[in-house]
Amino acid sequence: MNNFSKIDIKDVAENAIKLISERWMLVTAGNKDSFNTMTASWGTMGFLWGKPVVYVFIRPQRYTFEFMEKNTEFTLSFFPDENKEALKICGSTSGRDCNKVEKAGISPIETENGNITFNEANFVLECKTLYKEDFKAENFLDKELIQKWFAAGDYHKVYVAEIVNTYKR
Repeated sequence: MNNFSKIDIKDVAENAIKLISERWMLVTAGNKDSFNTMTASWGTMGFLWGKPVVYVFIRPQRYTFEFMEKNTEFTLSFFPDENKEALKICGSTSGRDCNKVEKAGISPIETENGNITFNEANFVLECKTLYKEDFKAENFLDKELIQKWFAAGDYHKVYVAEIVNTYKR
């Protein structure tokens, strides 16, 4: 990660809502020998249990889900706007079917903890899962959300993770 500097998460100036909802992110779990990545536009950043944290939401049918379940660490990689097409490819192509990283034209690199991010990213959060749980229909107070987002019954699992390292280009 020669082109990145490690920074304190408290020094991040970016707006988390814009980062996630407008610029999107790649959620990547695994190691250099076996990993998968997916585009996500749902998530949060905040402070919980005395730690800076992220919440990431992944459906069980996503290939990345298998890697999230096998590994306790993952990265969230944010890219400049010129990489939007690569993020579209990573969000619409399954790593089960092809090498979507190659198809997207992005270059995987290892963090100092051995997790995978991408050379083209300009902001990276390296995270360690603290808690995970499946969404359940009975816990939704606003039942319209179920019809809008989960009509097929494919509820996400939420991962609450500590941000252990923050890198910026």
